[in-house]
Amino acid sequence: MFKTKKILLLGSGELGKEVIIEAQRLGVQTVAVDRYADAPAMHVADHSHVIDMLDGEKLRAIIELEKPDLIVPEIEALATSELVKLEDEGYRVIPTARAAKLTMDREGIRRLASEELGLPTADYRFADTYEEFKQAVLDMGFPCVIKPLMSSSGKGQSVCRSEGDIESSWNIAMEGGRVQNGRVIIEEFISFQSEITLLTVRSVNGTSFCAPIGHIQESGDYIESWQPHDMSEAQIEDAKYIARKITDELGGYGLFGVELFLAEDKVYFSEVSPRPHDTGLVTLVTQNLSEFALHVRAILGFPIPEIELITPGASRPLKAGRELEDYTITGAEQALAVPNTQLRMFGKPVTKVGRRVAVALSTAGDVEEARSRAKLALDKLAVEEA
Repeated sequence: MFKTKKILLLGSGELGKEVIIEAQRLGVQTVAVDRYADAPAMHVADHSHVIDMLDGEKLRAIIELEKPDLIVPEIEALATSELVKLEDEGYRVIPTARAAKLTMDREGIRRLASEELGLPTADYRFADTYEEFKQAVLDMGFPCVIKPLMSSSGKGQSVCRSEGDIESSWNIAMEGGRVQNGRVIIEEFISFQSEITLLTVRSVNGTSFCAPIGHIQESGDYIESWQPHDMSEAQIEDAKYIARKITDELGGYGLFGVELFLAEDKVYFSEVSPRPHDTGLVTLVTQNLSEFALHVRAILGFPIPEIELITPGASRPLKAGRELEDYTITGAEQALAVPNTQLRMFGKPVTKVGRRVAVALSTAGDVEEARSRAKLALDKLAVEEA
């Protein structure tokens, strides 16, 4: 009988779906877990569970039932303290339970990067109450960036540009955070030229880097990404130094999405995710190994060969404009008629306002043409009531 390893995926969105597919290509048994049924990764996993992953007892019960070789977080909103205990008992958490705990909220990782590692970051403050928040905003000055400490896909983020925005920025953070009445971070507004994701892989044969991925965000959620992003040699070296420094500190094997701001004279650390990154969906069409293939190889202990950029490419996610229980995506035939374009439809059971439900991926001889094709393909798509 064929013997194989088992991975248990915590969070089963579109990124987790690609991780499951890559794991199964290498003969790995897969279990998908999420807080709702019929999540994308559940469509392709060997089996699945629906639980509240912030409930430590329920999380432990599933892990003790399944006895996975690898516990693979795909989201931040987990009972990370329980993961730390499970790791102490011999379970293997990817990349480590400490990394999952530190990156669950923005405070731990920001303090680590700035105060312990001395990496360049935007100035920041934290607040627990509206009164503390208001004073911190006034101390920071306008404009400033407001984020809940724990959120996903940019939910709850805003730019506070004047005193008149203070209350609305607070409300946005409260509504968008994973935890009600949660802590908020107030950040200095960095006047940057561009922002990138430097996908960084820690594996048995060292640290590797993908070509930088440029991206544009609105309210913290990406609306476009492309690879490669044009950078000077000095910027690339600074970016690699920051990415290596933070990922070495977090430790373990796997792929990390390191977000950076590029200013005229400086590279700033922004955030890090110890897992595949949404802007890295573009690697499905640009590299010899996608970010998902790299992640799976690394966590299984396999060596990472040279990462090659095969072609410039771009991605554009399709987002729903309203909540729908039954929906369909139209325009696929027209979108796929755009040269060198692929689609990934995620199969999420319902839509919510702003929820990603598909992505257009295009390649071309240069980045600008790839971006143009991806936009053209996206413009052909629509989310409609079924």
